[in-house]
Amino acid sequence: MLDIADDLAAWAAEGRGFAVATVVSVTGSAPRGPGAALAVDDGGRAVGSVSGGCVEAAVYDLCERALRDGTVCLERFGYSDDDAFAVGLTCGGTLEVLVVPYPAAAPGRAVLARALTAAARGEPVALARVARGPAALRSGALLVRPDGTYEGALGGPPELDRAAAAQAHALLGAGRTGTVELSPDGTLCPGGELTLLVESGLAPPRMIVFGAVDFTAALVRVGKFLGYHVTVCDARPVFATAARFPEADEVVVDWPHRYLRRTPTDARTALCVLTHDAKFDVPLLRVALRLPAAFVGAMGSARTHADRVRRLREAGVTDAELARLRAPIGLDLGGRTPEETALSIAAEIIAARHGATGLPLTGRSTAIHGAGV
Repeated sequence: MLDIADDLAAWAAEGRGFAVATVVSVTGSAPRGPGAALAVDDGGRAVGSVSGGCVEAAVYDLCERALRDGTVCLERFGYSDDDAFAVGLTCGGTLEVLVVPYPAAAPGRAVLARALTAAARGEPVALARVARGPAALRSGALLVRPDGTYEGALGGPPELDRAAAAQAHALLGAGRTGTVELSPDGTLCPGGELTLLVESGLAPPRMIVFGAVDFTAALVRVGKFLGYHVTVCDARPVFATAARFPEADEVVVDWPHRYLRRTPTDARTALCVLTHDAKFDVPLLRVALRLPAAFVGAMGSARTHADRVRRLREAGVTDAELARLRAPIGLDLGGRTPEETALSIAAEIIAARHGATGLPLTGRSTAIHGAGV
């Protein structure tokens, strides 16, 4: 539900009733993952998506029914080749969808509204709800903050709330949305009576592009399309201007290594070094390769990279640190234009994030979205 927090926070502020259908689990090639949501308000307006179109109409009907009768339901959708017109996923996967009504006067709605508002502002927050378990618990919610404090209630004993908050805090710290199986007293219990859905809302991941060069504007556009907060950094004020990179969230004039030392990064950050100039690259990469960033890549020819590696070793960078460097940056797509180059860089970032090969899907016999997903 936090993926549509902007709209839901506005609806809550306006006093609208609404129902939210949230993907709880997926198997096979289901198009969207846990946490994806579709919501319908009391005027029939809809936002979001749970399947990219496959079962949206059926889920819309479930939301309208939930608003009418106030019931919570957990519905499963899967592929059916017996009837070409059956409601199901044409991609062959299955998904479970939790549908919960939130009428204007619903108990606990204030907690939900605060969670939605925080997520809409880009503040880190987790929302924990019971997806599978006693009906009395399915309308409750916990808002969990990065410091571990929480508010709200699931409707069970205090031990359950404390255990659920601890699990949500751990998932929030990892930036993950997923499910946890518990017993009603809060004990971790695989195959237990209760399944907790935890949605983590974090600020967008950062992409920092070093070098205000011809390829940078195209990479900024692709980075924004992928949902990154994109920063361009270059030490040359004549090139690093907002006018040249209007789609960047910020343009910084500073020596790259000095800026990287003082700016926040985390395990989701992508660092793209496009300068291919040793006086910038070496001190910058010396810092970058010692940060817990998700991706560190550098542009340059094979000859440029070989010289860069020699200089980095002379600067004290270890082989283990060098093994994290992706250079020349990007997948081999044969592209030459800035746009094609940006696409190849983005493709490598996505493949690295998911541990994928970057190879064509043609002829693949295993699951497209990974084993067991």
